[in-house]
Amino acid sequence: MPRSNHPRGRRPGSDDSGDDETLDRMRAGWRRTEERRDGLWTVQPVTAVRATKSYVCPGCSLEIAPKTPHLVAWRADGLMGEAADLAGRRHWHSHCWRIR
Repeated sequence: MPRSNHPRGRRPGSDDSGDDETLDRMRAGWRRTEERRDGLWTVQPVTAVRATKSYVCPGCSLEIAPKTPHLVAWRADGLMGEAADLAGRRHWHSHCWRIR
């Protein structure tokens, strides 16, 4: 019988160590549009794994520390175009965004 080069019990190409990273990437990509009193906003969650820098939340003016899950929001209906809207994105504590 020929020797198999694939480990048994696992599918070829699957990597257990990358499952958490793949799931985090999927969660981070859940972009949505929300309507607020001041217009349409694009909101994207940032997981703790993907949060590598510190930011100042515009809602409470406190620091969002690295490794803290939070949201990034930018205008979806700005007058200056999509590039300007994206450049104006801000990082918010999830709670601050909800009570905004």
